[in-house]
Amino acid sequence: MSKSFVLIKNFRTKVTVVLILFMCLSAAITNVIVYQYSLGAQLDQLREKLMLIAKATAMNIDPETLLQIPLTKDGVNSPAYKNIENKLLSVKEIVPNLAYAYILKRGKSMSMLKFIMDVHFGAYKSKERPAYPGEDYDARGYPELLTAFVAPSADTKLLADKWGTFLSGYAPIYDKRGDAIAIVGVDLSANDVAQIQKEVKKRALLILAFGIFFSAFLSLIISDTVTSPIKRLVAGTRHIASGDLQYQVKVENPDEIGELAVSFNNMSSNLYKAKKALLSYFYRAVQTLIRVLEAKDPYTRGHSDRVAEYSVKIAEKMGLPADKVEMLGEAALLHDIGKLGIQEMVLTKKAVLTDEDWRLIRKHPEIGEEILKPVSLDQELLAIVRGHHERYDGNGYPDRLSGENIDILTAIVAAADSYDAMTSKRAYKNTMTEAEAIEELKSNSGLQFNPNVVDAFVKVLKEKGS
Repeated sequence: MSKSFVLIKNFRTKVTVVLILFMCLSAAITNVIVYQYSLGAQLDQLREKLMLIAKATAMNIDPETLLQIPLTKDGVNSPAYKNIENKLLSVKEIVPNLAYAYILKRGKSMSMLKFIMDVHFGAYKSKERPAYPGEDYDARGYPELLTAFVAPSADTKLLADKWGTFLSGYAPIYDKRGDAIAIVGVDLSANDVAQIQKEVKKRALLILAFGIFFSAFLSLIISDTVTSPIKRLVAGTRHIASGDLQYQVKVENPDEIGELAVSFNNMSSNLYKAKKALLSYFYRAVQTLIRVLEAKDPYTRGHSDRVAEYSVKIAEKMGLPADKVEMLGEAALLHDIGKLGIQEMVLTKKAVLTDEDWRLIRKHPEIGEEILKPVSLDQELLAIVRGHHERYDGNGYPDRLSGENIDILTAIVAAADSYDAMTSKRAYKNTMTEAEAIEELKSNSGLQFNPNVVDAFVKVLKEKGS
């Protein structure tokens, strides 16, 4: 599974991505609305202005003079043309950014119009000549222009070409009977408006970029706040799965997650209590079996109890935590459980043990671990049962561990076990006195036994003797 795919499956990442997308979408929509509103307001103001200019221009044109203009190329030289041209020029003086003015009448069809006149003003004069009177104009692409025969209108959007950006307004010219005989159109240069729109757009993009950045930052904070309690709950489940039933989740949220954490902690506590009760029952049952086994051999009767007692006192002398001391006592009571898997005739043999006998007996730590493994979740306890015959110098069994690689609890049981073996009666060897056994512990400190354990054990035995 790729790292990127795992990242996408992460709940915190999903929450962060959703929040970022939601906030960015909100910012984008808001930005677009503000941008469109700003542009729309500007455009509406310009359209209103253009319709007023077109209407005022139409009212200033005499319809009878307009009808006197010949609809031919030479019509531009007629007195009527010059008269109306001067009136259009006077409009230019009032509206400096006026680029074009023109008058059109209906042609052969509703959408095909004819020029009566076309005036290009000053600096806005294009390289193309103005249209001559009588020239056709196809207005199919300009619906607002066609509606001007009924009422003043204006383009709904800016029109840009190589000569600039323009917006056009239109108004009808009425004769004395009130009929619309033509329309006047004025093109207003909207370069300034277009520039403003560009600036507004640039600013909108900057605001959007900042909004996205801020949204991402805020989303990370929010997602962390939302997912942190869940992450702690997930960590708790992992501890429970690994056997740490005393683990408590620290979540104080006054919401459903907080209630879930309380329920989780209660569950783990109940599981821990149930496990302790079950293990306690199991240990009592196993200890009974061990005592039955030891009772068959008068030389080993009470051995496990004594090893447990010595081990606890050594651990207390070394200042180990109370929970470790308690577990050590349980492990010491069970350390020889593997002997249940050894033939009784070998265990109770009164003659000197053969090499084959020792080979079988040396399997009991591994057998003990296998007996306890299905029911014990405590790895330290299993390590003690398996390793209580390991030596500090690495010559022990079954794994030939050495030095600090041997857990201190295992080293304690190893020393206690050896001491009780030295001071217990055996059919095949002489029993050592306490003083002799203490000297044996000292002489093997750093060889068979952990020096720190020997020091603590000797103090325990001397205190006992005094």
